[in-house]
Amino acid sequence: MSGERLRCRLDVWLWRARFFKSRSLAAAVVAEGGVFIERNGQSRAVEKPSQAVEAGDGVSFRLGNTLRTVRVRAPGVRRGPATEARALYEDIGDTLKEGWLDGDAGAEHVHPASEEQDPR
Repeated sequence: MSGERLRCRLDVWLWRARFFKSRSLAAAVVAEGGVFIERNGQSRAVEKPSQAVEAGDGVSFRLGNTLRTVRVRAPGVRRGPATEARALYEDIGDTLKEGWLDGDAGAEHVHPASEEQDPR
């Protein structure tokens, strides 16, 4: 068991990390092809909510008019409080406002506001 990596369904992970209020909402976004997983330097669209994610995977998806890109730190074991959920991921990309998604080249870049993140 020492080489075995812990995995979790993508829809369950998105729900545990508190990006979506329900697992069914997370599954719907995945099924619509709105989620990309990056693993081993390759990125691909995911259309099955049952797709497994593991620590080290990059996950990109839209929340309303915002693009989120995060790195999976852990699969989690439950949907806990927000502090526990934030430990499941690390923000790795700029979070872009709605102008970028509408094709506005001058969109303002917004960095995630979280005091608990390590400065890197």
